[in-house]
Amino acid sequence: MNQPILYSFRRCPYAMRARLAIAATDISVELREVILRDKPDEMLEVSPKGTVPVLVLEDKAVIDESRDIMEWALAKADKLGWKSFSGEVLVDMDSLIDESDGPFKAALDAYKYGSRDDAIDTSIECGLGAEFMMKLNGMLEGQAYLFGDKFSFADGAILPFVRQFAHVDREWFWSQDWPNVITWLESFLDSAQFKSIMTKYPQWKTEDAGVKFGA
Repeated sequence: MNQPILYSFRRCPYAMRARLAIAATDISVELREVILRDKPDEMLEVSPKGTVPVLVLEDKAVIDESRDIMEWALAKADKLGWKSFSGEVLVDMDSLIDESDGPFKAALDAYKYGSRDDAIDTSIECGLGAEFMMKLNGMLEGQAYLFGDKFSFADGAILPFVRQFAHVDREWFWSQDWPNVITWLESFLDSAQFKSIMTKYPQWKTEDAGVKFGA
């Protein structure tokens, strides 16, 4: 392979953050847009769990966790300084991302999809998600991003999931008393950074060439 291959799905927040990190470097990949109900055999062969994103490196090594893909990309070329913070701050970032990927994402999934299961009280799950929003709102007080006035690894890792939470019930989300979160999210959604990773591509087929993505 001439360059790494990234199996991605445009609207998946995990795939979004992988693309964000790659776009923040001077790396390019061959992007293969997949449809989750029709996953290509090539992707399943290298990552049988069948989730996106999946990155296949030139040496055929496979990275199929989005956070690991972010780390890989930034270790190659963190040209925007997403991780140019003190060691103590980086530890705090990891802890916040753990909270987002763990309890918040669990509540988000139950809130978004809980109507399919009578045992789930979506109002409780929404409330748990709202607690995380209030925490982020406090962190954003007086600053543009979670850890200061510079977009960081944590912003890139968490914003796609805040977007997903907001889009479950847009009217409700934008009426809540978390103005700093709303400003942060809206700035992200309006940014060239976000728009550059949300280009629509056709579903990749075996006979097709992928799309160059990144530098």
